[in-house]
This record gives sequence, structure tokens and C-alpha cells, in this order.
Amino acid sequence: MENLTIKVTGKVQGVYFRVTTKSVADQLGIQGYVMNLEDGSVLIEAEGKKHKMDLFLEWCHKGPDHAEVLEVHKTPGIVKGYTNFVVRRK
Repeated sequence: MENLTIKVTGKVQGVYFRVTTKSVADQLGIQGYVMNLEDGSVLIEAEGKKHKMDLFLEWCHKGPDHAEVLEVHKTPGIVKGYTNFVVRRK
């Protein structure tokens, strides 16, 4: 199991980034959350099996249609044992 905090910058709000992130996470069996930040970026805390996390991170670099991802910063963390993936509001 691997835990990552991921910050995605660029045109990532108002393009269904959070909803699509949840869909991708659910398909891959990733747990955690996604939320918009006030600076216009998106914050994701995700955990899952290493090979699934690699696929998830690869998707984060592209994002959904209409998104323009500029940077993806990832920070390893401690596995917290999330049981699902949710979209958090501010």
C-alpha cells in the first residue's frame, strides 16, 4: 500500500476534475479524497497498491477533457486506511 498527497496545478477547477478523479480512483480501487484549494489547484490524498497508484498518478498528469495540467507535485505519506474515495467540498 502506498499513500500520496498530490497537488495538481493549472486549469483544474471548473473542468470536472474532482468528479472525474473520483471516477478514475473508483475504477482503480484507490481510496482517499479530492478537493479544490483556494489557490485554484486541486489537492488529492490517495492510497492504494503501488501499480494502481502509478496509473492514477499518470492520469493526474493529464486530467479530464478541458483541463490543462501544468504541474503535479506528489508527497509520500503514511497509509491512513481510507475505505472509499470521496469528493470533499471546501
